[in-house]
Amino acid sequence: MAAAAATPGAPAAGAAPAARQAVQTAAGTVLETFDAATYTYVRVKAASGDFWAATGTFKVAVGDRVIVPLEMPMENFHSQTLNRNFPLIYFTSRIGREGDPAPEMPAMASAHAPMGGPAAGAGTVPGAIAPQVTEPIRPAPGGTTVANVWANRKSLAGKTVTLRGKVVKFNGGIMGRNWIHLQDGTGVAADGTNDLLVTSDAAAKVGDVITVTGTVAIDKDFTAGYAYAVLIEGAKIEPK
Repeated sequence: MAAAAATPGAPAAGAAPAARQAVQTAAGTVLETFDAATYTYVRVKAASGDFWAATGTFKVAVGDRVIVPLEMPMENFHSQTLNRNFPLIYFTSRIGREGDPAPEMPAMASAHAPMGGPAAGAGTVPGAIAPQVTEPIRPAPGGTTVANVWANRKSLAGKTVTLRGKVVKFNGGIMGRNWIHLQDGTGVAADGTNDLLVTSDAAAKVGDVITVTGTVAIDKDFTAGYAYAVLIEGAKIEPK
């Protein structure tokens, strides 16, 4: 089943709109829909053509009229879970029905590179972002560094580690957890090994230096393009 490639007057793929910037929307009729893992995919017929979009699981049926925020466009996207290619698909924070109220929703987590390698910068979505950390931050007592977690991720998988770093990006309440990007001045920005994703029930503020303790996970695929070579899950957070 081929995916439609039409672009309904969308912003350029890979663009990272500023936080709270108005997002263009498209209204149309659902031609096809299915659920995969925690996501609902819809093919929508809009005035300017058909397009695909995905968001957190919700009830929708063929023939429903929906409004889709055109957030996070991704071209030539391959879904490993579905084993399917989409010439263009929008990963959006919410898809609503025409006439429904449109509450403010948190942005989805940023997409990362394939699981074989470090994180890439393309495909980021709105969220507060701090400048990259270039000066090394002293590790927590008995703790490790971002670069060390990347370098030794296979041997650290499943183990508990402690790491201190600065919060450079935060997205809250997505897929039942908070998504925190930490940097500590180690690693290489060019290949993404200077940045480590941490998930936690606790919140954190961009710019703060925090200490996290959690379990290292590798080759983690949350579907819909959110795949990570390494991250720290279920972290407990302490200030500095």
